[in-house]
Amino acid sequence: MSDHRSRLASTSLTNQEWIDRFLQYLRIEKGVAENTLQAYRHDLEMYRTYLAGRELAKVQPADVSGFLKFLYRRKLKPRSASRAFAAMRGLYRFLLLENATAENPTAAVEQPRWWKPLPHVLAFEEVDKLLASPNITTSKGLRDRAMLEVLYATGLRISELIGLTVDGVNTEAGFVRCMGKGSKERIVPLGAPAAAAVSAYLHVRRVRKPTNYLFLNNLGNKMSRMGFWKLLRLYGLRAGIKKKLTPHVLRHSFATHLLERGADLRAVQTMLGHSNISTTEIYTHVMRERLKEIYKSYHPRA
Repeated sequence: MSDHRSRLASTSLTNQEWIDRFLQYLRIEKGVAENTLQAYRHDLEMYRTYLAGRELAKVQPADVSGFLKFLYRRKLKPRSASRAFAAMRGLYRFLLLENATAENPTAAVEQPRWWKPLPHVLAFEEVDKLLASPNITTSKGLRDRAMLEVLYATGLRISELIGLTVDGVNTEAGFVRCMGKGSKERIVPLGAPAAAAVSAYLHVRRVRKPTNYLFLNNLGNKMSRMGFWKLLRLYGLRAGIKKKLTPHVLRHSFATHLLERGADLRAVQTMLGHSNISTTEIYTHVMRERLKEIYKSYHPRA
């Protein structure tokens, strides 16, 4: 490894080549999700352009601050600026690891702060109406009912839902096995209503070509993200839900409803596939906000 680092340190690489190596390192050694890699590539391409030929190893903290000001002038949202800073910080840590620089110029610069908005959630009654929307006298309705039930029962991301395989769902034992961010596999419990909905769907599931994907569209292909989004919007309208409805709203509802009924935060973190519990803690804020609303609505002296 030391020979490898020495060789890299002595090789004159361009800024673009260092960025490519960093992203390859994240993909292969860290297992970072492809969406995150693409976002980092976009951010670091902007940074490379901003440097206008200056070598990464010669950048000073003032240059990092200047790039952040450049992003703000372009009216970049605080969240996006924070992500761009995280990409730069990771790049310089990689350069330190590879002995390509002696200092990390991002260490002396404060990371941009942003406030994550509280997620929208459905009330229990709204979830019941949504799940009852598909016409289960048809094969399409059975499929749609199964997808909605599984999404709310497990809190999966939409990519995880459409990526489920037939052998990844055990309706008897009551669990699903999915592939999450960073190609990390996890097992999530599946409630009895969702398991029953999947079993009913499997009895009418039509396979027109060899595939192991569980949820198929009318052509026999894997259900697409956009295809499910359209179905969800349709059933939301049928259920009379006036809130903005997305697959992530059901994921948020899953987590919030579990915590409201006394679930352990760590258990919810595991089921959601969050690597950091601080990401899961936002749902405790949602619970507090809902309690405030209930208090204001019903307390005689609110």
